[in-house]
Parts: sequence; structure tokens; C-alpha cells
Amino acid sequence: MNGGLRQSMAWLHTWTGLPVGWVLFFVFLTGTLGYFDSEIDRWMRPETPLALPAPSQMDGLAMGLARLERVAPRASRWTIFPPSGHDVPNVTISWSGPGGASGRRSEALDPRTGAPFEARATGGGQTLYQLHYTLHYLPRPAARWLVGICSMLMLVAILSGVITHKKFFADFFTFRPGQGQRTWLDVHNVLSVTALPFHLVLTYSGLVFFVFTYMSPVLDTTYGRDQRDRFFDEAFRNPPIPEPAHVAAPRAPLASMYETAERHWGAAPLRVVSVYNPGDRNARVVFTRNHVDAVSNGGRMVFDGATGGLLERFDRRTGPMAVNDALLALHEGLFAGPVLRWLYFLSGLLGTAMIGTGLVLWTAKRKARAAAAGPLPPAIRVVERLNVGTIVGLPIGIAAYFWANRLLPVGMADRAAWEIHVLFIVWLAMLALPWLRPARHAWTDQLGLAAVAYGALPALNAATTDRHLAASIPAGAWEVAGFDLVALAAGLGFAAAAVYLHRHAPATAAGVEANDRPRRDAPAVVAAGAPYPEDAAG
Repeated sequence: MNGGLRQSMAWLHTWTGLPVGWVLFFVFLTGTLGYFDSEIDRWMRPETPLALPAPSQMDGLAMGLARLERVAPRASRWTIFPPSGHDVPNVTISWSGPGGASGRRSEALDPRTGAPFEARATGGGQTLYQLHYTLHYLPRPAARWLVGICSMLMLVAILSGVITHKKFFADFFTFRPGQGQRTWLDVHNVLSVTALPFHLVLTYSGLVFFVFTYMSPVLDTTYGRDQRDRFFDEAFRNPPIPEPAHVAAPRAPLASMYETAERHWGAAPLRVVSVYNPGDRNARVVFTRNHVDAVSNGGRMVFDGATGGLLERFDRRTGPMAVNDALLALHEGLFAGPVLRWLYFLSGLLGTAMIGTGLVLWTAKRKARAAAAGPLPPAIRVVERLNVGTIVGLPIGIAAYFWANRLLPVGMADRAAWEIHVLFIVWLAMLALPWLRPARHAWTDQLGLAAVAYGALPALNAATTDRHLAASIPAGAWEVAGFDLVALAAGLGFAAAAVYLHRHAPATAAGVEANDRPRRDAPAVVAAGAPYPEDAAG
């Protein structure tokens, strides 16, 4: 019975992981980069000063309010994000036109002047981060459903993998280099075990993010299709906002409201201040507190925008919403300090590598079995080339995104859009390249190209801006310097992988053959990489 269960789980692990593996690799890699989206933003906007003053939250609110009064006096809603740490390092404002008719606009303000930063148009780190759930070119609903299906299958693959490998944790301390398939299995196991709780929580919490999309039939059945707003008001305890009275009234000072919030919340930072119907008798000002830990989203206070009086407090949440908020905070690491953010980043890279080694292991096992029988089946050839083009090609595409930021003309129309177009164009080229070369050469070619693409980024930065390492490190601008240093480390890592693969090609033949023809030593390869009993069904 136990053997039958494990064999069944091995089959499930293989065939739930493979079909969505390339999408999951994309999701994990781009999502992981999002943990340093602010640092990427700084690097991709070299016009911003290396060192900026850090205004207090009250000063940030005053600065944002002054700018909004100047550029959007008739807006129906103002939003001010005061400086609150890593995710919002500078004052950011946005506004909606009367009735929302003119759309929504936003600006990031220079703390020295209160005016918008004069910087090149770029997608920055936010666009890169959003790729992991928007998939960019797909309609939003389709992208959410595709990512959700892939995430659910990943949960199945993780749980079935734990059941399949009964020596899961013992194998964590086992590594057998130079044994083809066994080596790939050992690497896959180590990567899987090292951050297993992170992989589980991240995958499950990702599903929670769009639970209202996936469970929309339940909402429609319970509340009716035209009553969804009522559900969200009840679930999220959204404060009621009256319609504008169209009667002008002076605005109460934000400073007094801020003092009230500070008395109730202490030193916990604000996340956002929203002003509804500004300048109207029915104006409302909503203060929202920032995440202070993994299990709270702070709370909200609603003030009368005309008198400044406190109308309502929303500090208590229902149990389900508390769980929901905790999972979302864990997913995004909103409460993480520098050390924990690095742990998030490294765990995300481990998850990305876990998916990549799983894809390579799939081809390694089947190439070893098919080597003595004749030419490789077309399916294995397709999977192997998709592996090369995704596991190495996608990072090259991301490097091209950074190169485009420095090389595209600053005044180019649709510049930010073309940065991301370059990413996908280069990735598409990397997906095509493996079909022109034998598999092993395709791996070494792309690893070498990735080494150059990342290793040369600091030199490109120095050649095109004055934000090079010799300037950023003395200025203490570690957001900018850290990007260059991480890019250099990535380049060295890809170079080491290319050199290793070139020198040890026979030892890794089961995973990446020099060509797709059967080898004379195929029986020896099969023996050296003989599958574990639990792998036989895979």
C-alpha cells in the first residue's frame, strides 16, 4: 500500500510540475526580484540624487497636500503616501478627476523641492514585480486564472514530492557530484528542503491574493452579481463615503488629524492618507496605518475633512480577514527589515532554482533511459530546449531590460513600454537559439551570454551615468551600489556555471548531452544515474 501510494505520488509530482514548470519559473523569478523593487527603481532612475533627505511623515503629508492643491484642486480624491520605509522611500501622490472621468495620475516628489522628480520614463522595479501576476501581455482576468491554476498545481507538486521522497530530509545531507541524474536529484532535494516552509506559504498565499477572482461564483450566488460592493464593504469594513454636497467648505488642517492618529497608534507609521471630496462640505479624510508586523494591517481612522473631527475607527477585523491580511503580508514581506528581506530574496531564488532543477531532472531521467534505444523522442527534445530558453534565457531577458533602461533614448516615446518589450523580444530569441545548437552547446552559449549581460551591467552604468560604484559606495547609496554588486555576483555565478558545464560535460551527460544522438556509454550513464525506486514512475 505504501509503495503504491508513493508510486502514485511520484507520477503526480512529475505530471503536475512539468506542464506548468516554465510559467512557475517565470512567476518565481520575477516575483523574487520584487522584494527589491525600490532598489531597482533607484538604479533605473539615475537622474535622482544619490543621497536624499528623509522628511518626517508629517512633513511628507504637508508636501503632498501642497502639491495636490496646486495641480488637482478639483479632483474627487487625493491620495498621499508619506515616506514609510523601504516600499515608499519618498512622498508619492495620486489623484482622480471629478467623478473619476479623467482617470488617475500619480507623481513621486523630490523631498528637497516638493516638485516631481525629473527622471526618465521607466517601468522600474514595480513593472518587473507585476510581471509575476499580470504576465504583461495577457488580459488581467486570464493572467490571474493562469497563475492561480499553476500555483494550485505547484502546491500539489510540493506535497506529492514530500510524500514521494520518504528520505526527504535525510537526503538533504546527501550530495553525489558527477553522477548525472542522481546529482540533479540531490540538488533538487536540497533546494526543496532548504526553504520548504517558504515555498508552501508563498504558493498558498499567492492563491489568497486573488481568491475573490477564483471564488467569484460564490460571491454572485450569495450577494448577487450587482451587490459585490456590499460584500467588500462588509469584509474589508470600508468606511462609508458620502456623495459630494457641492457646497464649498474650508479644509481642516491635516496636522491636527495626524496628532489624533499618533495619540491612538503611537509611533507606527502611516501607509496612506486619502482625501475624498476635497474642499467640499462632505469631505472625508481616511488615515491608514502601515503594516507593523506579519499579522496586522494597522487599521484606519475616518475624519470629517471640513471640521477635522474623528468620525470612526476601524481597528478590529473579523477573524477571516485577519488571516487574509496576515497571509498577504507574509507573501509580500511588507513588514520585513533589511535582513529578513534578504532572506525572502534568497528563499525566492531557492524556489526558482528548485523549479529549474526539477525541469532539468525530468529530461535527465528520460535521456538516460532513451540513450540506448536510439534518437531522443521529440517530446524530450522540446522540453530540453524550453528548459534552456527559460532557465537561462529568461534571466538574459531581464538583463536586457536593464540594458534597455540605459541605452534607449531618454526622450523616446513609450520608453517604459519598450523597456519591457525588449525583455520579451530577447527572451523569445533565447527560446529560439537552442533549436540552432546541440543541447550542451546551447546551455554553455546562454550561460556565457548571461555572464556577460550581468557582469557588464556595472560597467554600462559607469559608462552612461555618474552613479557608478566609485560614486555610490562613498555616498552610502547602497540601493544603487547593491544593484551593481548583485549584478556582478550574478555574472560571476553564470560564468562559473558555464565553465563548469564546459569542463565537466561527460559527467553531466545525463542532464545535458553534447548532442541528441545515442552515446556508446549510455548503459554506464543509466547505471550511474539509476533512479531511486520512487522515481521509477516519473
